[in-house]
Amino acid sequence: MPPRFAYWTILVDGQATAFRAASQDELLPTFNRLKLKHPTAMMMWFQGGKLWRSRLEAQEAAVAARRADERKQRAAQSPPRDRTWRPGGAHRDPRQKYKDAKKAKWTRFKQRIRQGAERRRRKAGEEE
Repeated sequence: MPPRFAYWTILVDGQATAFRAASQDELLPTFNRLKLKHPTAMMMWFQGGKLWRSRLEAQEAAVAARRADERKQRAAQSPPRDRTWRPGGAHRDPRQKYKDAKKAKWTRFKQRIRQGAERRRRKAGEEE
């Protein structure tokens, strides 16, 4: 019995039959007899959960899928993007200048508060 995941099978009216074999030659006599009574009978290769016209077609598809996976892995191995990366040509956040301005304003405000507190401490120290 061939492995369950790759074999030749006979389809009649688009429906799978119980006829399966590892080589096409084993099924050929049965296929020819079925073809006399059912002109829509077809012999197809089953692999990877899909039906293929030939074993070669299935192998080519598997190779193409492997290549696509390798391309995805290479793309995933590219340097990681930092927090500031954005999609688009410049890869910058268009609102960053406003965020920076707000942060600078807040920093100046905190400095003024600290300077005022220091002045009050110095004055309090001079009066004593």
